[in-house]
Amino acid sequence: MQGDHWTSGSFLGRLRHFVDIIDPSTLFVSEKRLKECMKLLDDYKHGELPPGVSDLQLWEAQKIKQAIIHPDTGEKIFMPFRMSGYVPFGTPIWLNQSHNACVNYANRNATKPTPTSKFLQGYVGAVTSAVSIAVGLNVLIQKAHKLSPATRMIIQRLVPFPAVASANICNVCLMRHNELSEGIDVLDSNGNVVGSSKIAARHAIMETAFTRVVLPMPIFVLPPIIMSYLESNVYCLSNVCPEGSCGQ
Repeated sequence: MQGDHWTSGSFLGRLRHFVDIIDPSTLFVSEKRLKECMKLLDDYKHGELPPGVSDLQLWEAQKIKQAIIHPDTGEKIFMPFRMSGYVPFGTPIWLNQSHNACVNYANRNATKPTPTSKFLQGYVGAVTSAVSIAVGLNVLIQKAHKLSPATRMIIQRLVPFPAVASANICNVCLMRHNELSEGIDVLDSNGNVVGSSKIAARHAIMETAFTRVVLPMPIFVLPPIIMSYLESNVYCLSNVCPEGSCGQ
């Protein structure tokens, strides 16, 4: 498999990698197609690749396998809880943290056993933090009398994002806390376990928490900003723009 498709030493390479991981199209891969991809990769690993197979086909097979099969257990991840299902299945507000907890559990590092109690702690902690932050921010906004009605409305619409982002971080940290104390297995280039590392566990959890903040941004940040802009222009065009609600 030649080329820089998976190059982790550059931003573009890492971006391609994560875009492939969350690509929702892999949710619809059939069982037959998955088996074909796994056989193709197995043939490549053992030097028995059929003639005419291109690098592009190999990368596509790798993408499908990584999206569906857990790297530690070798088992299929339940479809809604795959990383490729994070955005489409986690969008409904009332399901967000429940789905997020299931995604964290299904995609956890399985080289070390994770007690069910950790899963429950992550779920309760995430829901509690989300509700607390959302209610707390709304109360603060209501008490901020110096804010104009338009500014207050925009801030209120953005409240779900910090609530969800903080809950996501709490969820990841609580559910994977045992990895910090026990470490995770580290593999060499041949896939052999060479030891257990707490530093690797810390980096993995930090990067996972960061992605849980970035992924909801298009859903919770862009729509409120766009809607506020559109409403402001509609008010101005209809001559009912509240004083100070837009810059015109």
